[in-house]
Amino acid sequence: MIDLRRVGVLVRDDDQDFPLEEVGNLFARHGIELVALGDPPIPADLDLVVAMGGDGTVLRSLDLCPESPVLAINYGTVGFLTAGDRTELDQILSRLVAGDYLVSERLVLQCRYPAGQLRAVNEVMVRTSNRLVFVDVYVDGTKIRTICADGVVVGTPTGSTGFLLSAGAPIVMPEVRCLVLDGINEYNFTSRSLILTPESKIRLVITPETKEPSVLLTSDGRPMGDLTPGDELHIEQADTRARLIYFEKSYFYHNLTSKLSW
Repeated sequence: MIDLRRVGVLVRDDDQDFPLEEVGNLFARHGIELVALGDPPIPADLDLVVAMGGDGTVLRSLDLCPESPVLAINYGTVGFLTAGDRTELDQILSRLVAGDYLVSERLVLQCRYPAGQLRAVNEVMVRTSNRLVFVDVYVDGTKIRTICADGVVVGTPTGSTGFLLSAGAPIVMPEVRCLVLDGINEYNFTSRSLILTPESKIRLVITPETKEPSVLLTSDGRPMGDLTPGDELHIEQADTRARLIYFEKSYFYHNLTSKLSW
């Protein structure tokens, strides 16, 4: 059980209808301080972050506060990572302060690239806007193939219900420890997603056959900069985990049914 003393709240945008004072009063009755999060610097001593939005807000919370668990309440459209809807706010917060919840630990990616390092909860992706990208793929030092496609994505089980889902990759339960490698609109009808062990170390090399002068690198949908032919990415699981708060053991199957119309 998390010792809740100081809780941050991150909303989707300034126009969002969110009862900040009401929530603050609820937490205050239990001796918990509520801190509204905006632009950096972000307080380092938060015991929990409440994300009020969709999956984008959840990912932003995990990026801003990587050491803090996140409780996500859906103020967006899909909200696959959220623990409940805004209509259930009172019940959700009451169960939270009562300690009636579970913590889902998620694998996180770390990626080293020419301009620095990044971490991703969903996926790391390289892609072009017009022409095909050619990427040599190495796993644990062994070249396994060259992908010729609109792009290449390396994702986590959490990301399997995000961009990877639209790419045709399998849905993976979030507690499974693995990495998912896939091409985007690959120019090869025999291509398939590849599931790798969490200890796998992936190296992606943009080859000279790539005619596009710049290849976009994104992390959880956020642009991180441009790559050029010859650049390399080194991707593996991070030492830390992302932590999300839920209230039912069957939350993943419930979300498959309610969010994906299963």
